[in-house]
Order: sequence, then C-alpha cells, then structure tokens
Amino acid sequence: MRGITKMFGALAAIADITLSVRPGERRAVLGSNGAGKTTLFNCITGDFPATSGIIRFFGEDVTAFPPYERIRRGLRRTYQISSLFAGLSVIDNVYLACRGVSRNRYSLLRPRGDDALVHAAETLVEAVHLTAVKDQLVGELAYGQQRQLEIALAMSGAPRFILFDEPAAGLSPTERRDLVTILTSLPAHIGYIIIEHDMDVALRVVESVTMMHNGRIFKEGLPSEIEDDPEVQELYLGGGHG
Repeated sequence: MRGITKMFGALAAIADITLSVRPGERRAVLGSNGAGKTTLFNCITGDFPATSGIIRFFGEDVTAFPPYERIRRGLRRTYQISSLFAGLSVIDNVYLACRGVSRNRYSLLRPRGDDALVHAAETLVEAVHLTAVKDQLVGELAYGQQRQLEIALAMSGAPRFILFDEPAAGLSPTERRDLVTILTSLPAHIGYIIIEHDMDVALRVVESVTMMHNGRIFKEGLPSEIEDDPEVQELYLGGGHG
C-alpha cells in the first residue's frame, strides 16, 4: 500500500501509510490504543474505503474493490468480536466457511456430503487443534477454543494472506502458548499481519514489526530491534497500550 489516508470528517484516523509486505511474510502492527491499527485493517479489507492512496494485493490494484472481491482474491481477516455460529458444531462452522468461499457458495444449506470440502474442513480443524471437539456445539466451547476456531475459518478457501485482529485477547497463558504454536505452524506460503496488544505473543510469531502512533508509522524493524528500542518501550509499554 502507498500513501493510505482515512479521514473521518476533519480527523485523519491514519495518514500517509506506506507499507510493503512480501508474499508469505509475517508482520506485526503494534501501537497504543488509538494508533490507527484497526482502521488500517479496515482499509486493507475494504470495510472502510481509503480516502486517498493505493492498495495493491499481489500486484493488483484493489483500492476500489469491495470486501468480497478482496476475499475472492485470497484475503482473510479475523475480528475482535466473534462471528461464529454458536448453535452449530465446530466442523459445521468450518465446513460452511469453506463452502462460502467456494464456487458452490450459494448452496450453503446443502447437507454435508463426502466431498473435498469435508476433507478441507477436517484438515483445518486439525490444524487448530480442535479435532477432539469437532462435533461439539460452538456455544459449548471454551473461549480460547472459539478463538482457535476463528483461525480455522480465516484459513478456509486457500487464503493467500490473513489479517489477525488481537487473536490473543482474553486468552489464558496456556491458550496463548497454543496460539503461538498454531500461528507458527501455518503453511509457509500464507502471510499475515497481526495486531496484538500482547507484545510477547506478537514478537514470537512474526519476522518484522511496524509500530504506529497517532495514525502514522512510527518505526519499523526486526522483532529484536523493536523489543530493545527505548522509544518503543516508552511509547508502547508506558503509553497504556491496554
């Protein structure tokens, strides 16, 4: 992306953001509350149209594309607020997600059959360590398991790039360790950007970091460089990143 700005009236939520992420790269976007991280995600997905600037996805200009066109091209996102079907099983949630991004997406209510989508759903459930509870209703899952399921949904339909919005929020220390294992075990060709308030989690699952402050990029570097940077420590740890 180049020169991305998003205005709300006279307020610039993000201003002149230029960011390049390689295919397969894993990057964290960190910053205090109000830094503009979620607005940046909304512009990337098309939920908020950018006021100015250009967004390219694998070389294609998608700046004017609606969200569903970006999804068709392999962009996925998780949200801070759960969007799961609590009254369906784990496997049915994943199966519907796979069908929703397939060519047969208009047959969402068709019963599960012995087809490639069933196999894809089973594989994704295994990848997020939920095989043991695959037939359990989502509403009966622990909160951490629901967050794991959201990752499986984001991986449906062979994504090329995923935006993770605070996946560790509300997780216990054990669940956070499991999350790190899941993220670092994703196929190497799937890149992602992660917004995460837990810097310990974020720096363990990425190879590069972008720091934001007041809607602008403040600093970029390797995880080790960012972790040891005095300005970052003052801004992020002393600035109430909550």
